[in-house]
Amino acid sequence: MPIAQDSLLIFSDLDGSLLDIHTYEWQPAKPWLDKLRELQVPVILASSKTAGEIADIQQELGLEGLPFIAENGAVIQPDVRWELTQRLFRGMLHKDLLPIIEDIRLQGGYKFTTFDDVDEQVISEWTGLNRNRASLARRQEASVTLIWRDSDEKMAHFEEALALRGLKCLQGARFWHILDRACAKDLAVNWLVGQYREREARLPTTLGLGDGPNDAPLLDSVDFAVVIMGLNRQGIQLRDDNPNRVYHTRLPGPAGWHEGLDHFLS
Repeated sequence: MPIAQDSLLIFSDLDGSLLDIHTYEWQPAKPWLDKLRELQVPVILASSKTAGEIADIQQELGLEGLPFIAENGAVIQPDVRWELTQRLFRGMLHKDLLPIIEDIRLQGGYKFTTFDDVDEQVISEWTGLNRNRASLARRQEASVTLIWRDSDEKMAHFEEALALRGLKCLQGARFWHILDRACAKDLAVNWLVGQYREREARLPTTLGLGDGPNDAPLLDSVDFAVVIMGLNRQGIQLRDDNPNRVYHTRLPGPAGWHEGLDHFLS
């Protein structure tokens, strides 16, 4: 069901969606990225990655200056053309999250390793990122990323302990992410859509693309959604999975990203 491209806003996850989960290649998506740039359709990146990582990726993809959503909605970068250009933070900052998480870890004896527990070399080995990108990945401003090394039962108790402190744990394509309960990709999407309405007199139609459980709020908040085939065994559970609104790709990563845009925009 093709949709009009006038006043279209596209919100896209990165790892496993616009970027290949293993190689970080994005070239299969290039034809659509070039076309959307030509049509002046904003492609707004929405990821668990840090602001530093996303700004670097924007440069690589030719998306510099556009808004983006970092750390699962805890960080919002407005458009550089707006008078409000300073990054916005929702909820608790990274430096305040760390002691709470460490206290919970000591009290419950939970087994996990955060990005703060290791250096850039280890993160590079975990992710396949180069040292520069691994360094940017450690510069979290409003969340904590970890590898869970305990049981599913322990994870349930861990999530309960986090909730008592006003925090939540989200599962991404590769890692778990802890952030303030007040943060979410959908809230960030709604804020940016409101800014486009107010500042650019747009009545936006929104299209979202994602592959992991932490993308569900984003995909539930847009007009049209592309669920890209991913690695997570649980998949993505959406509130409204109507095929008129949601397309499930047959291909993973940037090839699936291209497939999803072909479905809605060709």
